[in-house]
Amino acid sequence: MKYRLLSLFTILPLIASAQEKGLDEKINDAFMPFAVWWEGFVLTSIPIGGYNLPIVLILLIVGATFFTIYFKFPNVSKFPLAINTVRGKYDELDHHSVEKADLNIVDGDLVDTISDESKEGEVSHFQALATAVSGTVGLGNIAGVAVAIALGGPGATFWMIVCGFIGMSTKFVECTLGVKYRDVGDDGTVYGGPMYYLSKGLKEKGYTRLGKVLAVIFAVLCVGASFGGGNAFQSNQAAVQLSTMLDLEGGATGVIIGIILAILVGIVIIGGIKKIASVTEKIVPFMAGVYVLASLVIIFANIEYIGEAVSMIFAGAFTPEAGLGGVVGVIIVGFQRAAFSNEAGAGSAAIAHSAVKTKYPASEGVVALLEPFIDTVVICTMTALVIIFFNMDAGAFDYGNSVNSTVLINETGNYVGGVDLTSMAYDSVIPGFRYILTIAIILFAFSTMISWSYYGLQSWKYLFGRGKSADVVYKVLFLLFVVIGAAATLDAVIKFSDAMILALVFPNMVGLLLLFPRVREELDKYLNDIKKFVKG
Repeated sequence: MKYRLLSLFTILPLIASAQEKGLDEKINDAFMPFAVWWEGFVLTSIPIGGYNLPIVLILLIVGATFFTIYFKFPNVSKFPLAINTVRGKYDELDHHSVEKADLNIVDGDLVDTISDESKEGEVSHFQALATAVSGTVGLGNIAGVAVAIALGGPGATFWMIVCGFIGMSTKFVECTLGVKYRDVGDDGTVYGGPMYYLSKGLKEKGYTRLGKVLAVIFAVLCVGASFGGGNAFQSNQAAVQLSTMLDLEGGATGVIIGIILAILVGIVIIGGIKKIASVTEKIVPFMAGVYVLASLVIIFANIEYIGEAVSMIFAGAFTPEAGLGGVVGVIIVGFQRAAFSNEAGAGSAAIAHSAVKTKYPASEGVVALLEPFIDTVVICTMTALVIIFFNMDAGAFDYGNSVNSTVLINETGNYVGGVDLTSMAYDSVIPGFRYILTIAIILFAFSTMISWSYYGLQSWKYLFGRGKSADVVYKVLFLLFVVIGAAATLDAVIKFSDAMILALVFPNMVGLLLLFPRVREELDKYLNDIKKFVKG
């Protein structure tokens, strides 16, 4: 393994040292055709009511809406229960007589999304939520919101909130199933996620072949998503922000930054240095807190404009400005960016939550529904308000105008820096905040890449077995995509990343729509036992 890693990082510096100008662009040119094709394939549309609607978004919206109605608005009715479960009110009930096991060490690596554990390997609901949120709150909130508003106008914010709200119900369903159908190895290591509830759950219903096919499809797509949204997009935005802050130029800049990031990520996912991941999981929630605090400072500093901003959000949601593609276009932008941010419906969260220590699957599902609320309804909305305030004063870009905007869209209609706009907005009120934001972005990117390396690795294990040689192959490929993402332009990366994350919805949502009655059974069991616990 050491020799393979050495050879990898011997070749990459040679590439970076090439004197040929425009190396970043050449890598992007090679990557772009596949990214464009894949985006077009995943976002295949069908005509409905005179509009061409992407099938994947229809499935996402219809599924989330159905779960919200079927479970009687769990995003509202179960919110108090989620808070009580997180704060440990029912811990005695939840952990009673559960055999303890070490759930968190996977091949010597401390998994970022589930790494908060006691000495006996037990992970509380609060710890699971805190670490999972630290893996989802990041560049989707910082860069993704900027992209949504630039393309869809302020109205895209409204639809992002709606997507996050109904996405809470989807997250509840998939994480409940993740715990119910998880697989525990002989050494106590937990393997879970859609791969397992698709194969095991559908087998129970008599759909053995369908379950296996969907599980394999999900695993393959999840590996791709780990290379894209969970990796390339993260390294891309970290490289963009670092280059801007340090005023770096040159064709190989992205490659060099990518190599450095790959080395740092490789130390954790290949070397298994648990202490680094342990330090990161403490720093990232802190940086998320700093980001939220800065957002609140800017919002209160512009409190007199809050009414106008909210009016723009609602007006733009239903009567968008010319050039935005109409209401449906704004809805598509909002839902697409929100889905990328909170991943509700993609099933990735179920991989992390399945390793939580509990005998009530629904208890973790209830806790998980808080994630889209925190990630999208709260933090994404804060970012959106800051950007809208900034554009009121600076007039930095035209909403939905892909020709004249100089901030997010260049003359060819390509994205040139989603994170740049957010950085400018915050720096306009808190001078020098771009430096803090740069550090936060790098930490967020680092944390998310580690988290997604775990998601991808679990999927890789499902496909190719749990041997060490297979693990090494995956990890080397993962590190290569760190470099590719940093070198490519945002346009190519975001096409590939969006499509990979959204593609997970197809197999996952089919499984959720077939297995949701099991969630009802688990929820009833949990609620009934809570009643007995409270009375007793």
